[in-house]
Amino acid sequence: MSLILWFNQISIKDIPIVGGKNASLGEMLRELTPKGINIPDGFAVTAEAYKYFIKSNNLEEPLKKILSGLDKSNVADLKRRGKQIRSLILNGKMPKDLEEAITKAYFEMEEKYDKNVDVAVRSSATAEDLPDASFAGQQETYLNIRGRERVINAVKNCFASLFTDRAISYRIDKGFDHFSVYLSAAVQKMIRSDKASAGVMFTIDTETGFKNVVYITGSWGLGEYVVQGKVNPDEFYVFKPTLKEGYKAIISKKLGAKQQKLIYGNTPSRPTKDLRTTLKERQQFILNDDEILKLARWGVLI
Repeated sequence: MSLILWFNQISIKDIPIVGGKNASLGEMLRELTPKGINIPDGFAVTAEAYKYFIKSNNLEEPLKKILSGLDKSNVADLKRRGKQIRSLILNGKMPKDLEEAITKAYFEMEEKYDKNVDVAVRSSATAEDLPDASFAGQQETYLNIRGRERVINAVKNCFASLFTDRAISYRIDKGFDHFSVYLSAAVQKMIRSDKASAGVMFTIDTETGFKNVVYITGSWGLGEYVVQGKVNPDEFYVFKPTLKEGYKAIISKKLGAKQQKLIYGNTPSRPTKDLRTTLKERQQFILNDDEILKLARWGVLI
């Protein structure tokens, strides 16, 4: 039973053990680092660790009892039951050997990066990125987490987020048994994109399905606001065939409003904070042409 697996130990075949997000991160780190693509390191707290946590706290029967007879169309009832379940998980005790395994892995990350290293703790469900169900945005993410105790707490919060109201409802819609989907957590070194910009890249045009472009969206600060649709980002299109031939193949650049940004906070109780962007930031593209082209090449490699 592996409670912790490093990204370099994980491949895309490991979705049942570490969930879709972690399996993809592991595959990328193993296959693409040798090709010059920079991927921050990290580790997965496995689905086995989640099952162990639930079992050691004797939670399965109480959770089943709370969910029994749920009518998801009754929003107030869904909200009440979801809150009950999350409260039970958050009040559960992390088994000592699991706590020690997370602590040891985090200390190893401190040795690799720096003391009190800043990590993102992200949920990675074992029923994620499937052909007929994406589960995108169903569970929680915790940013700029520092120190072993806060990492352990964030992992527990990820476990609880398997039962957000929207996740419960989505599983019912898609016909998934609540107790055959498990939660793994990704603990990954963060990049200080709050000092610059971040975003999302697609290797296809998402509107039309046209395959010959790389489509990049981004905004100032951490990438979370782009993912959540809270900002109107900059948009860039790069044409793959001429990029491949060595040309500066940017075919479209569109300035987004970018009216706010998420940056690192100053205290443990406030790890991130929201800021309004300056007029200069709103009037300026987040990336120069060389950066756009480098990202597009990475996208094609990926």
